Amino acid sequence: MLDLVKQETERIESRFLEPACGTGNFLAEILRRKLAVVEQRYRKSQLEYERNAVLAVSSIYGIDIQEDNVQHARERLTGIFIDHYTRLFKDNCKAGCIRSVEYILKRNLLWGDALTLKTVCGKKDPLIFSEWSPVNGSMMKRRDYTLASLIQSYLPGQTEMFAEPDLFSDLGDAAFIPHVKQDFPAVHFLKIGDGYE
Repeated sequence: MLDLVKQETERIESRFLEPACGTGNFLAEILRRKLAVVEQRYRKSQLEYERNAVLAVSSIYGIDIQEDNVQHARERLTGIFIDHYTRLFKDNCKAGCIRSVEYILKRNLLWGDALTLKTVCGKKDPLIFSEWSPVNGSMMKRRDYTLASLIQSYLPGQTEMFAEPDLFSDLGDAAFIPHVKQDFPAVHFLKIGDGYE
């Protein structure tokens, strides 16, 4: 199935969301493909490899209704990253890089219900995903969005809730700009796991 979108699976920054990710079967294969591209392009420079591998991880999102599935998917994707990373750089691997990957996966793989767009524990809050964008070389910027605001253009009757008046695309269609729930300052990609709150 992933071969149907092969070009996208090989773009480091191309984002994927699996709304019923289970233990991460599709996400694991997407990450393997992305890391293969990162390795092919950047294996000679550890810093470039790390920066692009973290970017590849940050482009993968998932939701599952079972908490144990989400935890297993996080561990599985972290393991895939660590296997690739340690195979290439052995004893030179940085703990900060691994912590950043773990933190990103904690933010990107969520325990929730993709049908209600809410968490399934506690008071059933809206699902919130983080967008990770590279800035000025080694910096990453995080912006948080509710899942509902990201997909509002696909939800019947929801367009008025977030629509900005008089915005149009280059083709003249109404433009969609999601509402940012929270904006964070840019931070070095190796420091993301040190409490990016």
